[in-house]
Amino acid sequence: MTTELFCEDISRLPEIASQIIGLAGKNKVWIFEGELGTGKTTLIKEICEQLEVVDNVNSPTFSIVNEYENTEGETIYHFDFYRIKSESEAADIGVDEYFYSGNYCFVEWPSKIPSLLPEEYLKITLILVSGNQRKILLETYG
Repeated sequence: MTTELFCEDISRLPEIASQIIGLAGKNKVWIFEGELGTGKTTLIKEICEQLEVVDNVNSPTFSIVNEYENTEGETIYHFDFYRIKSESEAADIGVDEYFYSGNYCFVEWPSKIPSLLPEEYLKITLILVSGNQRKILLETYG
């Protein structure tokens, strides 16, 4: 099943993030698809805000994974696979251990690691409509 959300501008991000959290159900691995500049990291920052993350949320482009903690002491992992050259790089950091940890895992550029993705995940696709407007598609797998 696909759910479609529409974000007219950045002022709606808190509402959109809250909707995504509610629609995700038990899924803890969320993959984010979209062209460069569609707002994947910005949306992840707002989702982390809604989850009461106390750490500074930023793109893990160079570190591959960032670890955040929220006010409940829960750990949230944020991956960016844009710069990896092969799936083995992701396997070497033990990505499957993160995915099966039971913690939230937010994954940017999952198309770089297709065979490492778990069976169950939420796919979030951001599509630039125009200017600041985005269409956001949610699809559950597994």
